[in-house]
Amino acid sequence: MEEISLLVSFEAKGFIFFLTIANPPLNVLSDALLSEMDESVNEILAKPDCRVLVVTGAGEKAFVAGADINQFLNLDAADGARLVEKGKKIFDKISNASFPVICAISGLALGGGLELALACDIRIAEQKAKLGFPETGLAILPGYGGTQRLTKLIGPGRAKEMIFTGIVLSGNQAYDWGVVERVVPNGESLNKAKILAEQIASKGPLAIAKAKQAINQGLDRTIAEGQELETQYFAELCETEDMLEGAKAFREKRVPLYYGR
Repeated sequence: MEEISLLVSFEAKGFIFFLTIANPPLNVLSDALLSEMDESVNEILAKPDCRVLVVTGAGEKAFVAGADINQFLNLDAADGARLVEKGKKIFDKISNASFPVICAISGLALGGGLELALACDIRIAEQKAKLGFPETGLAILPGYGGTQRLTKLIGPGRAKEMIFTGIVLSGNQAYDWGVVERVVPNGESLNKAKILAEQIASKGPLAIAKAKQAINQGLDRTIAEGQELETQYFAELCETEDMLEGAKAFREKRVPLYYGR
């Protein structure tokens, strides 16, 4: 099954969905593309059979090279606020999805492109990838959540260095800095993302969803408060059919069949 629009497409392969940004040559985040992305994300979120989402960019040059700079020429404060709120709402939907979201980065991931990657749960970058926030060179700052998500991911010191200087990291550097979870040979990001997605999709989907909730919600809580969430979600999972199936499959030495209930 494949849903296609002019600038964004998504395809389902079993329990794994693929969202592709296709605005050549650099897949910039125009206003029209953001609108289409919002529609596609809403459709995917409504699919009960989606267990993992892989986000990627079409072509070899870029994952997403950032926003359409031309739209900045006539912005006033109100226009600017509307622009960033639109992008942030979409990226928040991706970040808050109940299922894991993997980002496959094959080229440029700059500005809004890096912010989209940061909204995903796991980032896989190719060695040739270029990741950074050039916004301060344009006298603006990352506006789609980049200042917040990057800081939580790699700490305030390195986040400030990246944003203040506009430094662009290679795939290897991004891995060393903790911006991405994996760096892979050129041309391999999507394939490696598929393999990882298959591994995740084979697990209990309700358990994955609760684990993601526990991790994300625990980021702003004490360890004790986070453990309370962990206990709550563990108890909830004990009453699911999937938990019983997992235990039976282990005892019977067979592959479990999970239905998300």
